[in-house]
Amino acid sequence: MTEHPARSVAPVPTATYRVQLQPDHPFAAAARDVPAIAALGVSHLHLSPVLESVPGSTHGYDVTDPTRVRAELGGEAGLRALSRTAREHGLGLVVDIVPNHMSVPAPVSLNGPLWSVLADGPASPYAHWFDIDWEAGDGRVLLPVLGGRLNEELDALRVADGVLGYAEHRFPVRPGTETLPLPDLLDAQHYRLGWWRLARTDLNYRRFFSVSELIGVRVEDPEVFEATHERILALLEEGVVHGLRVDHPDGLADPGGYLRRLHRRTGGVWTVVEKILGPDERLPRGWPVAGTTGYDALRRLDAVFVDPEGAARLTDLYREVTRVADDAGGDWAATVHRAAREVIGHELDAEVRRLVRATHRALARSDGQRRGDHADWALTRALRELLVRLPVYRLYRPPDDDPDLTDAFLTDLVAGARAAFPVPEEADTVDLVGRLVLGDRELFARFAQVSGALRAKSVEDTAFYRYLPLLSAAEVGGDPGRPALPPADFHAYCARLQRDWPETGTALSTHDTKRSADVRAALAALSEDPAGWGALLRQVMEATARSGGVGLDPHTAWLVWQTAHGLGVPDRARLAGALLKSVREAGLHTTWTEPDAVYEARVERYLDAGPCGVGRAPLAAFAEATGPQTRANVLGMALAHLTMPGVPDLYQGTERVYRALVDPDNRRPVAFDAPGGTAGKGPAQEKERLTRTALRLRRDHPQWFGADAHYTPLAAEGPAAEHCLAFGRGPGGQSPAVVTVVSRLTRRLADAGGWRGTALPLPPGRWRNLLGPDPRPVDGRAALGALLADLPVALLLRE
Repeated sequence: MTEHPARSVAPVPTATYRVQLQPDHPFAAAARDVPAIAALGVSHLHLSPVLESVPGSTHGYDVTDPTRVRAELGGEAGLRALSRTAREHGLGLVVDIVPNHMSVPAPVSLNGPLWSVLADGPASPYAHWFDIDWEAGDGRVLLPVLGGRLNEELDALRVADGVLGYAEHRFPVRPGTETLPLPDLLDAQHYRLGWWRLARTDLNYRRFFSVSELIGVRVEDPEVFEATHERILALLEEGVVHGLRVDHPDGLADPGGYLRRLHRRTGGVWTVVEKILGPDERLPRGWPVAGTTGYDALRRLDAVFVDPEGAARLTDLYREVTRVADDAGGDWAATVHRAAREVIGHELDAEVRRLVRATHRALARSDGQRRGDHADWALTRALRELLVRLPVYRLYRPPDDDPDLTDAFLTDLVAGARAAFPVPEEADTVDLVGRLVLGDRELFARFAQVSGALRAKSVEDTAFYRYLPLLSAAEVGGDPGRPALPPADFHAYCARLQRDWPETGTALSTHDTKRSADVRAALAALSEDPAGWGALLRQVMEATARSGGVGLDPHTAWLVWQTAHGLGVPDRARLAGALLKSVREAGLHTTWTEPDAVYEARVERYLDAGPCGVGRAPLAAFAEATGPQTRANVLGMALAHLTMPGVPDLYQGTERVYRALVDPDNRRPVAFDAPGGTAGKGPAQEKERLTRTALRLRRDHPQWFGADAHYTPLAAEGPAAEHCLAFGRGPGGQSPAVVTVVSRLTRRLADAGGWRGTALPLPPGRWRNLLGPDPRPVDGRAALGALLADLPVALLLRE
């Protein structure tokens, strides 16, 4: 198929502003907000998915028709109108796309291609769209939608007008089978209706993680790519859309190949990928993208504001209070390992079974192994043992591979997996599987896709909810086992970004963060006062117990109190929703599929008696006492984010103080004030003035922050030097034009007597603080006690 690139390449954003579109906040509502957003100083709106999705969807990642813009948002006319309004105010549009999967909606007819596949099976012209293992299902695809076993649900099934109905579901009936008795009719279809619990073991299509309502799409097929990207490519070519965010590329069979094709077809527009990097992992250099969506930056921005000594004491206190077992939340590595074993042996069992089938095919293709005798149980164990040991989301094939990781896979991971076999001769299966995974294209792709799902489900969706010493560290892309990083690590990361990925995305809050940046800033302050947190915890836990005998395990109680402190207001509904999701994801006492109503009610009663009851006043007092540290963290994280290398993405509402918990709490529409609403003095006004100032500086002087700019770490001198994080930005080859100065670990700074003569040697020139009240310029050495007297941050502009 001939590929035609888009006609023009839009400029690289200076900053983006993420808007969560949904039926209650469609294109027209976003258009009304454009003047206020443009006044902040961003260059582009960043829109959540805009293509047709499940009716009522609040996120849009459940696409049903990639050829049409979503009607509930205003359709293509509404998107074009939004683009015109944005352009009138100097803004472009970046759009989130979802190449990995489509929805299995109710009714399925909402997804026309899937309806065709269910009606006509492998003969459907759309059969190659979807990643279905027809052989495993004896030519049928399992649809796990029934509330019980099939025999128990027969009376709830009905056939009318060539359609099979069950509750809200509708399925096509194969022509010529309409008059058959119901059991025979069911057997004659290209699909098999099954109990929803069968998805865990019998599912024969690739899904998004463990979500059976989302079916994998084979975009590695050029025809499927063109068909599923036609509308987005047309919108890019016509200048309606100007950049892309690619959702979950690690789910694809060949992420690098997909991104290279996308690059050719778009003409190279600014594109970032939602790639979750491990602590020491690097983005493949061969990917033709601007970089990631910014979770790697988020981790560094968070960690540099965490006190390492305080975090260690907080962890000791956590273990003392909760007495939780190492593998249930007491130790990070043990918690991750147990969670991985649980997920690979339970939620992803169907995926492992498909891997075993792929391994048999790989054996058949391997000349030396055609007559090998390898039992399914041995292949299953070998695959599981390798998967649970992989320290990153997935492996990549050349030219996108990391040779060091590949070598480690063949040595360290294989050696560890062998140890799980008590009989050495049986352990030889691990060596065989390891070689096949790296050498067989189909098995490699399947293994990589499953490893990504395993990492997401076991780490992000399980271990993060079990290991709780400092909740702010349990964030996408984070490393709770190492929650703190020194300024030197932050500077090294930024220097590497400026050198290798200067136009990458950076983020502090997103629609997927478990806690917004300002919640995490308040939680990070706990690392500066672990003794104070411990005293508060003993006080409120004892008071709650006395208030009515409400009992709760101390592990979950710790979660309740930290969550309440992070949110900062005793909003019962919001706290209850986040806590319910947390305990179900943790899966220690209750789960999504086997909910324990008694335990969940106990958590709510504890919330009522504690943070929303006798603990309300002590929590408020502690928040006031730690307010200076939280303020310094909020402003420091924001300013560092807005001036570090990369393209900062502001999540909706975060230009002000924005405290939100896990979705759906963080996806509520936000209200915009009229431009110029930054008058007055308070946390919200301080943060918005800082945000406007930094964003407008980026907009007006892109050469100071873009691909040809430089990043220069600056070191303070004096007894409190470690509490200053500073760096310069400016055109490449020239002295810095702007200097960022932020305070960190300010509780310890205050306890030691403040700045005590510590100064920051400035690059040559006279410098004016754009954020402070003193208009007088400084030069030479800036005394930090004076520079940061009013705000814990400064943004210096060379005059």
